[in-house]
Amino acid sequence: MTRTTPPRPVDIAELFPELREHSAMATRLHPRPGAPTAADSSVGGPLLWPADEPWPVCTDGAAHYIHALRSPATVRRSREIYAAARGRAFTEEERAQLPRHDFSEPHHLVAQPIPFVPVAQLYRRDMPDFAGPDGADVLQVLWCPLDHPEDNYTPRVRLYWRRSADVVAPLETPPEPPVVNDAYLPVACVVHPERVREYEYDGLLPEEVCERIAAWEKDDGPSYAGDLSLAPGFKVGGFASWSLSLSEPMNCAECGAAMTLLFTVDSAEWDRDQPSWRPLEEPADASAVFTEVVIGRGYSLYVFRCPASFGHPPATAME
Repeated sequence: MTRTTPPRPVDIAELFPELREHSAMATRLHPRPGAPTAADSSVGGPLLWPADEPWPVCTDGAAHYIHALRSPATVRRSREIYAAARGRAFTEEERAQLPRHDFSEPHHLVAQPIPFVPVAQLYRRDMPDFAGPDGADVLQVLWCPLDHPEDNYTPRVRLYWRRSADVVAPLETPPEPPVVNDAYLPVACVVHPERVREYEYDGLLPEEVCERIAAWEKDDGPSYAGDLSLAPGFKVGGFASWSLSLSEPMNCAECGAAMTLLFTVDSAEWDRDQPSWRPLEEPADASAVFTEVVIGRGYSLYVFRCPASFGHPPATAME
């Protein structure tokens, strides 16, 4: 099933033509639980990974911020139990399989290499806003499924671009981490790409335009920030929100160039209090949570790339 973003409540660029110079296209991914294969674009699904290429691992050990650790098997089983018991009480067997809220696997398990986990695989054929090196037709996003204090207590992200035709002997069973933060283990989801237009975060607009928009907004009408500018959910391209840091500069650590937003991981597909971004195909009482990923207290993680070289390291910001 396709997913269709409703038309915006108003055409904000008709009211404020200057915004056309502060607009960009983004591709909403609309991930939904499913059974993607390595030949598909996906969130949290299997990757087309060469069998002879080492799988990335994190060796930060005790430098991770450690709270409650779960094994991937425990996380998946817990999710199955919660899904099966929706609308009813747990059975005694189910309750016995759920870990206590204060349970954690032994912390020493992080001392071993922690394999990264797949976050997204995006094929150029599915993404009008795909950005990658010449010849590359797939982008793979992975992260260490534990908190990194030096990365603002978020997962550490790595990006891999490749040419799918070059992968003649794909890896069948990638390694799994012994423990994870359960909020960083995405549910395997198929994606339903949809292109939408976005307008830049209001704090970055010219002051005069921002003031006019604020004067136009009504208490009971659509808001620029919530309804008209930035699409929520997993997406490719577009703009970042800077509601927490008031627009921190994102410059390449390698060359100093101003970086470009590549990919967004979000904790929900739309805001329950501002549901104008809920796809038309979703009923009004539908859950906005599909991937089970939670960033911070329900924020977004923005992944930036260097425009000078795809080989330069990415940068991330939690907002």
